[in-house]
Amino acid sequence: MSVRVVDGTRPSHRYRTHRVPPRFDLALSENPFPPLPSVLRAVHMTLAQANRYPEFLPRRLPTLIAQHLGVGADQVVVGSGATGVALQILQTLTTPGDEIVYSAPTFDGYPIMAEMAGVTAVPVPLDSAGNQDLRAMRRAVDRRTALIVVCRPHNPTGTVIPADDLKAFLSDVPSRVPVVLDEAYVEFLGATAYVDPRALIAKHPNLVVLRTFSKAYGLAGLRIGYAFGRTELIARIGTLQLPFGMGAAAVAAVAASYAAAPELAARTLRIAERRDALRSALLAHGFAIPESHANFLYVPGPGANTALRRAGIAAKSYADGSARIAVGDPASDDAVLQALTADPPRVTT
Repeated sequence: MSVRVVDGTRPSHRYRTHRVPPRFDLALSENPFPPLPSVLRAVHMTLAQANRYPEFLPRRLPTLIAQHLGVGADQVVVGSGATGVALQILQTLTTPGDEIVYSAPTFDGYPIMAEMAGVTAVPVPLDSAGNQDLRAMRRAVDRRTALIVVCRPHNPTGTVIPADDLKAFLSDVPSRVPVVLDEAYVEFLGATAYVDPRALIAKHPNLVVLRTFSKAYGLAGLRIGYAFGRTELIARIGTLQLPFGMGAAAVAAVAASYAAAPELAARTLRIAERRDALRSALLAHGFAIPESHANFLYVPGPGANTALRRAGIAAKSYADGSARIAVGDPASDDAVLQALTADPPRVTT
C-alpha cells in the first residue's frame, strides 16, 4: 500500500473554513466520550475551593504521575497539556538559531512552537507508507540540531515505528542531542507494540517522553500534560515551570482517572474497534488508509477534505487535500463513510 503524504502542517482552521458550525467536528482528534462520572465528581469537589490558589509549583501531580509510572517524582514535569510541556522543552533545551528535526507532516504545535522559540524547523518527509523515515531523520542531524521529535504513534497517520527501529535510532543519535518521544496516543497501542519507556530512559539520558491526558483519558479541556526522563534533563525543563500554573482540578482528575483504569481501558478499546471498522470499510472502497494505532484515521487526498467539508464534517486538512479524522462516535463514523463513499476522491492503492 502506498500512501501519499505531504507536509501540510499548519494551524487547524477549525472554524474559519465553515460559515456555520459543522455537523461533526473531527479536526482535533478529541475523545468522543465525556469524562467518566467518577472523574466528574472528583473535579466538581475541587470547585468548592476555587477561591484558593493551587500549589505555587506543582508537587502533588508529578508525584502522583511518577508513582503510576514507577519513576521518581523528580523525573516528571507537568504543564498545560502536552503542548505546554513541549514548549517548556523547546525553550529550555534550545536557543534561537538552533534546529529541530521532526517528520512532516506532524502535530501542528511543533512548527508553531519552533517559530515562537526562534528555532529553525527541519521537516523530514514521511516515507511512501506514511511512516517516519528514521534514516532520513538521522541524516538531517548536524551540528545545529538541538532537538529531535519522534512520534509514536505518529500524528497524523497513526503509524508506529517498530520497537527495534526506535531503539537503533536512539542509539545512533548523538548523545548531546535531546530526543522527544511524543507518546500522546500511547494508550491506544496494543501490548505487542508497547515499549517500556523506563528501559529507554535508563539507556538514553538524552531522551524525554511526552504524554497527555487529553486523548485516551478524555480530559482535553483541563490541559494536563507531562514529560518524564532522567532527573538532570527534567530539572532543566522544570526551570520554566509556571507558578500557580496547574489547577487543583488536575490532581483530582488524574487520581480519579487512574482509579477508573478498567473503565477507561474499555472506552479506549471501543474507540479502537470503531476505528478499525471504519478503516476496513474505507479500504473496501479503495482508500489507502494507513493502519492507525491512535484515535484517528488519515485519509489521503486529493479531495478527501473537500468531500468531508461538503458533508458538514470538519477535519484536519492538509495541502494535498488529505484529511485526518477523529473516530469513535458511531454517528460521526457513519457520516464520514457516507461522505467519502458517496463522492469518493481519487486514491492510490
